[in-house]
Amino acid sequence: MNPVWPDLSGRIEGQLHKLPIRVYYEDTDFSGIVYHANYLKFAERGRSDFLRLAGVHHTDLFDGDDPIAFAIHRMEIDFLKPARIDDWLEVHTRYVRASGARIEAEQTIWRLDAEGAPEEELWRAQVFAAVLDKAGRPRRLPISVRDALAPLVTPKSGGE
Repeated sequence: MNPVWPDLSGRIEGQLHKLPIRVYYEDTDFSGIVYHANYLKFAERGRSDFLRLAGVHHTDLFDGDDPIAFAIHRMEIDFLKPARIDDWLEVHTRYVRASGARIEAEQTIWRLDAEGAPEEELWRAQVFAAVLDKAGRPRRLPISVRDALAPLVTPKSGGE
């Protein structure tokens, strides 16, 4: 049973998932700036919680009759500005493709102002994931997952 806790998994507004993150001491290097690898962790939480809110659960996919998992095979990342200890951040995730054996997402991480509004974009990434079976071979996205994500996918502009 999942605890009832507002925004534990963030929220979906339209086709955009927003996940609040507080920067703790453990997220930073000796200077109080977020260590670069932790942006990847924040982004992973955003992608996973988006899927969870859409009704797609990693454990169900892997424990099912035809087990699958998602594996990141490419990321394009821009580090724009540093986040610091005690910053209030928000991870924005938008899925732009969920078909065949691939899922693609666009993600940004924003520093929020005192009212909780996005103030500065700190980080952005294009994320490309493959759908794999237990043996690591590509698999088509299950119809149930494709159908759950279909109303939430925002295709890239320009016909990509």
